[in-house]
Amino acid sequence: MKRGIIILIIVAALIALGFFGYTRFQQARESAILSFQTAVLSRGDLTASVGATGTVRANQTAVLNWQLTGRVGEVTVAVGDLVQEGQALAHLDEKSLPQTVILARADLVEARRALDRLLNSDLARAQARQALVAAQKEYEDALEKRESKNYARASEATIDEARASLVIAQDAVTRATELYDKVDDLPEDNPVRAEAFSQLAAARKNRDRAQANLNYLLGKPDQTEIDEADARVALAEANLKDAEREWERLKDGPDPDDIAAAEARVAAIEATLEQITLEAPFAGTVTEVNIKPGDQANPAAAAFRVDDLSRLLVDVQITEVDINRIHVGQPAMMTFDAIPGVEYSGRVIEVGRVGNAAQGVVNFVATIHIENADGAVRPGMTAAVNIITDLLEGVLVVPNRAVRLQGGQYVVYVLRNGLPVVETIELGLTSDVMSEVAGGAVQEGDLLILNPPQVLLPSGGMMMP
Repeated sequence: MKRGIIILIIVAALIALGFFGYTRFQQARESAILSFQTAVLSRGDLTASVGATGTVRANQTAVLNWQLTGRVGEVTVAVGDLVQEGQALAHLDEKSLPQTVILARADLVEARRALDRLLNSDLARAQARQALVAAQKEYEDALEKRESKNYARASEATIDEARASLVIAQDAVTRATELYDKVDDLPEDNPVRAEAFSQLAAARKNRDRAQANLNYLLGKPDQTEIDEADARVALAEANLKDAEREWERLKDGPDPDDIAAAEARVAAIEATLEQITLEAPFAGTVTEVNIKPGDQANPAAAAFRVDDLSRLLVDVQITEVDINRIHVGQPAMMTFDAIPGVEYSGRVIEVGRVGNAAQGVVNFVATIHIENADGAVRPGMTAAVNIITDLLEGVLVVPNRAVRLQGGQYVVYVLRNGLPVVETIELGLTSDVMSEVAGGAVQEGDLLILNPPQVLLPSGGMMMP
């Protein structure tokens, strides 16, 4: 009897202890459920973007420096001035320039005259025609003379004339001999004898010359004469070909190559003279002036900087993971630490095709045009940029803070019948705070747990952290 009572007391104690534990468990469970932060799975709009940082730059930038040595004579602009393309910014004192630059003005006058003559004068064409005619005649004469070397040196008429000259010369020798014989016995210093001897010597010389001339005309040309004639023909032919080429080059007007060469010479001299003055290469704003009148021009130092501030751009670094999501025309939003509380809008105008590796990371450059830039935005500023890559409307979206990664899969905790239930989920596009639900065992209206328990028991219970 006593033993049964003890057993009853033990059983009652165990029941009471179990009830107490169950009550405490239920209270803890209800307390945990009440501590859950929840959100209803619903539809909404999702904006996906790629974030990056970049640096503002002007649409165009030019740093100008002198190409000549000399003394700065005049500076015509100051920082902040608006300038037009080709506007003079500064001049060098011409008295301080090298002599070659000063003489270039005279060279330019002559070069322009030469170009004008080439374009408007027919003198070169006429001279080429005259040279061609002369070369043709010279060639024909050379051929004729070469042809004559194939026959006797002279015609029969010329030979007969030479024979007659020889007869006359021989007769003169005979008469001079007869005259000299009459005075031969006179003293050698006798003037009559000396005159007769002089006439005889002259007659003999004329006879010998006439005899040599006849002998020459009766013979045929030797090899030396033939070689000389061939050489004259070859030279005349070469001159004729040169004259023909020159005529072909000029017969229809000035040679385009000659015009190009003359224009190049003019342009080269003009370029030299242009170095006396620094000019704005495009319309923009003068942002740096580093020279003053009287300074010595230094080709190694920047004299001016000009920026086109009418169109400001931002170059941002995009990782290789995101670059294929970036396309020309996408909108972007920008903020600047230097301009708090202001957001600027822009649009992608260029996407780099080649990446640059730095510290193991490959980045591509995307360029954004700031569409509403104001005076507060300056080249060199750092911008935080969000490029909007996708805009979805009316899709099922889940808060990112409700998503967990378990076993390589994305999951969410859904509150069903007061208990958290793990469900697998597939994600689509993602923004900073929300993601698109692309699939899974969830549906619109489910109550998602934003702060799920660390461990969920198989029975549906949970172990609190």
